[in-house]
Amino acid sequence: MRIAVVSDIHGNRTAFEAVLADLRQTAPDLILHGGDLADGGSSPVEIVDRIRDLGWPGVVGNTDEMLFRPESLTEFASQLPKLQPMFAAIGEMAAATRETLGEERLAWLRGLPHMHVRAPMALVHASPGSPWRAPAPEASDAELESVYAPLGQPVAVYGHIHRSYIRSLNGMAVVNTGSVSMSYDGDRRAAYLLLDGSSPTIRRVEYAVDREVKALAGCGLPHSDWVAKMLESGSFQMP
Repeated sequence: MRIAVVSDIHGNRTAFEAVLADLRQTAPDLILHGGDLADGGSSPVEIVDRIRDLGWPGVVGNTDEMLFRPESLTEFASQLPKLQPMFAAIGEMAAATRETLGEERLAWLRGLPHMHVRAPMALVHASPGSPWRAPAPEASDAELESVYAPLGQPVAVYGHIHRSYIRSLNGMAVVNTGSVSMSYDGDRRAAYLLLDGSSPTIRRVEYAVDREVKALAGCGLPHSDWVAKMLESGSFQMP
C-alpha cells in the first residue's frame, strides 16, 4: 500500500494546489494530513474546507490547537520567555485566523485526533505526548527511539519542524514529512511524504511562491510580511 502524508499546509493555497497536482501523478492509495492546516497563510478557510471535502484522515497540529484553544499558545510561550515578541505576533495572527474560520470549522479542528495508525505507520503531528514539542533532525538515535518507539509501528511519521528527514534506527524508521508551506531547510519548495510499504520518500514540489506572497499581502493577515519572508527564503525568520 502506498500512503502519502501531507503536513503543515498553514493556509498556503498556492503550495497546496501544487501538491495536489503532484499527488494526482503519484496516485497513492491513501492520503493523510499531519495537521497545522490553516494558521499562517492567505487561505485558511479554503484549506480547511478542501481537506474536509477530500475526506483525508489526519491529526491535530499545534497551530490547530492554538486556534480552538488559545490558552495552549500562552502555556507553551510561558516556557520560553525570551521569545515573547515572536509569540505575541503569532497570537495576533491566530486571532485573525480564528475569526476568519468561524466556530463550525474550529469545532472540526477540535475533533481531530492526536495520533493516526495505519500499519506499518503511525502518524503524529510532533510527538505522541504533545503537538508542540518534537525532536530536531539532529536528535540522537536514542532520543528518537525514546520518543517514537512507544507508537509501536515500524515507521513513525511526524511534521511540525518544517525540515524533512529519514532516519533508520534499530527495527524502525523515523520520518519527518517536511512542510507544504514555510520550509525551514533552505528549499522553498513544498514537501510531503510518500510511503511505499515501509519505504519512505520525500517529495519536493515547485510552486509559485511569488503568487502566494501577493495573496498574503492582500488577505489582511497580521504580520503577513513575516510569513512572506519565510516563504521566499525557505528558512525560519524572526518577526
